[in-house]
Amino acid sequence: MKKRIAICPGSFDCITMGHLDIITRAALMFDEIIVVAMNNAEKHYTFSPEERIEMIKKSTAGIKNVTVELFDGLLADYAAKKNACAIIKGLRAMSDFEYEFQMALTNKKLNPAVETLFLTTSAQNMYLSSSMVKQIASLGGDISDFVPPVILGDILKKLSPKSQNL
Repeated sequence: MKKRIAICPGSFDCITMGHLDIITRAALMFDEIIVVAMNNAEKHYTFSPEERIEMIKKSTAGIKNVTVELFDGLLADYAAKKNACAIIKGLRAMSDFEYEFQMALTNKKLNPAVETLFLTTSAQNMYLSSSMVKQIASLGGDISDFVPPVILGDILKKLSPKSQNL
């Protein structure tokens, strides 16, 4: 029987509890999940590719069928290379849907063998974004409910105003 491989792409700058929720739920539906930290030259990242990969690996360490990689090309090409049957995208609001729907149609045109599946975020994570987490942390706020505990220190070390005064 052919292995069902799905890709969970994103910038993951930084990974949040919302991301982890989508990855965990997707891992129950597929034989293998590849979490792909995408590298977009047009984006300004707070964390380096290596830092993002390390935080994702730490956060998903307890999920047996998850691997983590970095990629900076077309997602449709990556999916073909990995023999993936699905791309998993999390949706928080209708504003997410418009952009993600356009990307799904484009990926389908570029790679007809891959389907995009949308998972709605859990209610407790609907408002959560990496940008919000980074802003709260940089202003000295408590982000402990928003990120996996295993990476809290990594994020605070880089963003907390207290750590920058040391």
